[in-house]
This record gives sequence, C-alpha cells and structure tokens, in this order.
Amino acid sequence: MARLDSFLRLVVEQRASDLHFTAGSVPLIRHHGALVPLPFRAVSDAESRKFLGEILTAEERERLDVDHELDLLYALPGVGRFRANLFVQHNGWGAAFRIIPDSPPRLDDIGLPTAVRSLCGLQNGLVLIGGPTGSGKTTTLAAIVDQINRTARRHVLTIEDPIEFLHEPILSAITQRQVGTHVESFAEALRSALRESPDVLVVGEMRDSETLQLAIQAAETGVLVFGTLHTSSAAKTITRVVDMAPEEQRDQIRSSLSVLLKGVVSQHLVRRAGGDGRVAAVEILLTNAAVASMIRDNKVAQLDAWLQTVNTIETGMQGLEQCLLRYVKDGVVDLEEACQLSANPDHLRREMSVAELESA
Repeated sequence: MARLDSFLRLVVEQRASDLHFTAGSVPLIRHHGALVPLPFRAVSDAESRKFLGEILTAEERERLDVDHELDLLYALPGVGRFRANLFVQHNGWGAAFRIIPDSPPRLDDIGLPTAVRSLCGLQNGLVLIGGPTGSGKTTTLAAIVDQINRTARRHVLTIEDPIEFLHEPILSAITQRQVGTHVESFAEALRSALRESPDVLVVGEMRDSETLQLAIQAAETGVLVFGTLHTSSAAKTITRVVDMAPEEQRDQIRSSLSVLLKGVVSQHLVRRAGGDGRVAAVEILLTNAAVASMIRDNKVAQLDAWLQTVNTIETGMQGLEQCLLRYVKDGVVDLEEACQLSANPDHLRREMSVAELESA
C-alpha cells in the first residue's frame, strides 16, 4: 500500500472533497469548501517525491519530469477513485486529489434548474458549461450524460482528461475516451469523432482555439455538443469562445454561435446556511432571437444586465443575482455568503430588506 493512501482514506472518512499534498506545506483537506490542515508535519520535497512517486508508473514519472505537470486517475480499492493533478512548484512536488463518487450524479440530486433537463433533450446544437475551477462543471456534465443515458437511445461520445465518472449503458451507447491514454489530445479526438457516429459529443474542456473550432464544426453537422470552459458568467463564457478564435475569424464565430448555441449554464458553489455542504448558484442562458442578435452584433456585454430582467418562470432562464436572491429568501444560503459572490451586494441587501418588510 502506498503511504499516500492513508491520507486519501482520511478524505473519504471525513466526507471531504479534496486532498492538497504539497512540498513545503502541511497536508490539507477541503471540507465544504474550507481548507483544513491535517495533524501532520510540513512535507519536504524529498518526502513529497517519495509519497507521490509510489502511486506513479515509470512512464508517468517521466511525463511529470518532462512536462512538470500530470493529470491522472488514481483508484484505491475499497476506498474510492480520485482525480489527481501533480505539479512542480517552488518548494518541490505537489498534488491535488479530488474524490470521484462511485456512480454518476443524477440531475434531481444536485439541484440544477429544470431548464438543464430541457437541454438534455436537444437533438443538435452547442451547450456550454462555464464556471471557475472547482465549481462542479464536471459533476454537471456527468449528470447531463446520465440523464441522456436514462431517457434516450443515443450514442454519447465523451472526451475527458481524465475519465472521472464511469457511465454504464442504460438506454444509450456510451463511449468514453481519455486524453493521454486513448487519444493524444482533445483536438485529435474531435477530428476523429464524427467517424464514430455520435449523436451527443461531450468535450471535457475546451482548452484552445482548435478544440473550440472542431467542436463548433461538429455541432454544424447536426451533433449535440456539450463543452466546459473556465469562466465566471454566461456572458463571459460566450466572450471567451469568441476571443479564443483568431481575430480575423471572430465575426464568423459570432455568426455560428448565434445559430448553433442553444444554452449556457454558468455555476459557482456557495456554502449552505449553517455550513452543511455547498450548493450550486446557477446562471442559465437559453438562446432566443434577442440573445442570438446580441451575439451576432457583438453586444454580448449587454447579456449580464439583460439576464437580470428575464422572467424565470416564462423563459426558464435566470441570472446569478436572481438565483442568489432566491436562495437567501428560501434560507438555503446566508445573506453575507451570497453577497461575497454577488456582483452587486448592495442591491442584494436592499432586495432582502424589501422582502423582509413585505413579509413583516
């Protein structure tokens, strides 16, 4: 047994989500979003290399030495599976491990708005999942695949780095390919994807212009494409897609998005009231004539303000501020916690004051 296994076992026992094991620091676990130090000494570079080296193959050690970074999946029998990122930093080797549940999440269990379910039923187009690192994008994507798998007879092809949730076929045929193991890169996997006859194509991360353009080309052929980006709002997700393209191609990308984009889900994790876990604060943008026009005419900056005015019940859309206000009103999230995420905390406080006066 690798010595690191005892730390990973503790992550599971404490119902934490992550282990941070880095030279120059005491090992830390992340519990409901907060980092908690473990009762252990600060790890030296030599210790970090020994602990982490025990879980690597010779090939993986070589890749870490050359690239100074490595993504992998580590399975600990009887305990769990972990997504790991190993890296080199100024004090030496380090790693972050995130536990992966045994089974894919269900849409009903993770509390996403009903509009997300409607995106699962689309026949074609492009759907983007945005959010900062650690905001649950992979979980949302896995829940979407699970929903399609349970409700439709389709071929779902996923491209991931690494494969996290394993999907057993229910109604759909599921093909999961891992970058670095089954295929060299996201772009290479996308280039061959259409020859594999997918109905749904899931891109774990749109990291570069080539991957993005290949995903758009797949959507143009009639495939339903889901992809994730590291962004902080629906508007910034669209802006990021456009900005990733060479400048001379951006007008064409805007034109394509105005037709192909079906929706954007942008999410953040926020601590629940009382500190018992976290909940996703979600912004939902669904494409209609007004949204398509703003994208095509390079007026995406107007989307943030526009989203705050839409009728959620009628459209299925919601802005982040609307979601936060509802969470605070329902007692799901404390006001001060919501204000830390809000782009306009003073407005949020005023809205709550009005709500409290009306209910008094």
